[in-house]
Amino acid sequence: MFGRKQRRHSVVDTLVGSNTQVNGDLIFTGGCHVDGTVKGNVSAGKDSHSALSISEDGTIEGGVTVPYVVLNGIVRGDVVASQRVELGPTARVIGNVYYNLIEMAIGAEINGKLVHQPEGKVPLLEPSERKPESPVKMASVT
Repeated sequence: MFGRKQRRHSVVDTLVGSNTQVNGDLIFTGGCHVDGTVKGNVSAGKDSHSALSISEDGTIEGGVTVPYVVLNGIVRGDVVASQRVELGPTARVIGNVYYNLIEMAIGAEINGKLVHQPEGKVPLLEPSERKPESPVKMASVT
């Protein structure tokens, strides 16, 4: 749109089905779609065009480090996207989001920090290497 080249990732090389639970880290190249549960970190290989999509029923309990992320489910951990993050209306992130470009629908929820990083400056640290942020305490007003 407006002269920009949109890149859509429709090829799925790796599929985690709705009745599947993966215990451990998942490293993939190309396209990955999660309908089930991954209890571990999810990261893309050296391919800078890898994409991860997580459906409304998909859950990741760990960090995500992928260039392109389309999220409609839940991630309990940090999301690091060197290119683009798309958060659908049912997306939930319990952790920080490091992004170059972000698209967020009404209803998406982030319980953490949004950290903009220009292209090439997004930290490519594994989730275990990042320093945990101190929790932010919110006061309720009555």
